[in-house]
Amino acid sequence: MAAVANRDISDRRRWSMLALGVFGQCTSALFVHGTAFLLPALTDRGLHLATAGLLVAMPMVGLVTTLIAWGWVVDRIGERKVLVLGLSLMGLAALAAAMTSSYLMLGAFLLLGGMAAASTNGASGRVIVGWFPPHRRGLAMGIRQTAQPLGVALGAVTIPNIAAAHGVSAALLLPAAMAALGAIGCLVGIVNPPRPPATDARRSGLLANPYRGDATLWRIHGVSVLLVIPQATVWTFALVWLNHDVGMSLPVAGALVTVTQVLGALGRIGAGAWSDRVGSRMGPLRRVAIAAVVSMGALGLAAWAGWWWLAIPLLVVASVVTVADNGLAFTAVAEIAGPYWSGRGLGVQNTGQNLAAAAIPPVFGLLISTGGYAAAFACAALFAVCAVPLVPPDKR
Repeated sequence: MAAVANRDISDRRRWSMLALGVFGQCTSALFVHGTAFLLPALTDRGLHLATAGLLVAMPMVGLVTTLIAWGWVVDRIGERKVLVLGLSLMGLAALAAAMTSSYLMLGAFLLLGGMAAASTNGASGRVIVGWFPPHRRGLAMGIRQTAQPLGVALGAVTIPNIAAAHGVSAALLLPAAMAALGAIGCLVGIVNPPRPPATDARRSGLLANPYRGDATLWRIHGVSVLLVIPQATVWTFALVWLNHDVGMSLPVAGALVTVTQVLGALGRIGAGAWSDRVGSRMGPLRRVAIAAVVSMGALGLAAWAGWWWLAIPLLVVASVVTVADNGLAFTAVAEIAGPYWSGRGLGVQNTGQNLAAAAIPPVFGLLISTGGYAAAFACAALFAVCAVPLVPPDKR
């Protein structure tokens, strides 16, 4: 299609497509993770907390069930169609959820919206890998990886306030409107990256399954799953730890956690730029894994000893370090899998990380209830220890 004929697009066009990818992924994150901020409004309606929790979990359930399937679709029909279709379906699901008065149907539409939201993960990543040259790809992917915390932050400052003032239905119109804008923007602004015709790709081996006979991709997936455990531990329990153990007020603790989120987003960009500069994804990834071991282990020790003067700065450091691997691994998976397999590769990557992150609240919550926060931080460091030797050598 037109992508093959436009190999020499301008830098402005590349960055505009990156912006569209960030917007689309931010919208998906707003829908999938932002629905958690509907909990106060749902419980104020008299809904039991467990039932309300089940409802707001539906988008995440939908997301993890379709990530690989959407990856297969993007490998077949291309990035532009998947982004337009997925965002359109997500917007329609959010609109339908806003219009229903049945909690059963609300849950069904949230589930369907999450299934559609998974489309942006692989498709937006492939646009970046396809259009940015290797020496700028890490930076571009690092910027793209800021979409999730941006979406969560947007949800935190908008959805509960809209729901409190105007109701749950009004709050759901925000992701619906953003999805519509994203779909229109991708329809107009996204051009599929060039890739060789299937006949040429078959001769060059690009159609071959990259998972057969080579453990590189599986090792990267494994590293990412192991490293998401300290990341999710810090993100999930930092606020309550600062409030309960350290003694910070909730507003102060919330402000500190917000600062760590912003710094974490900047850290993703910095890690990507670093990988471009050294011409390696795996070298920086290995160093990030080691830094995660050191920062989480030190945080656990400081929390155990009650050295809050040290533990609080270490929490900030760990919050930045433990998210820095995301863009590095994501970029490496897309580069190694190639243009005919990267959609599925990125789907597997995201599925493993999301499943591991979903297990952290209940599992580590139990650990904290029996051994305390210091034990949880130290345990998370052990998972990072296992990740270090698993990082494969670069395929460059």
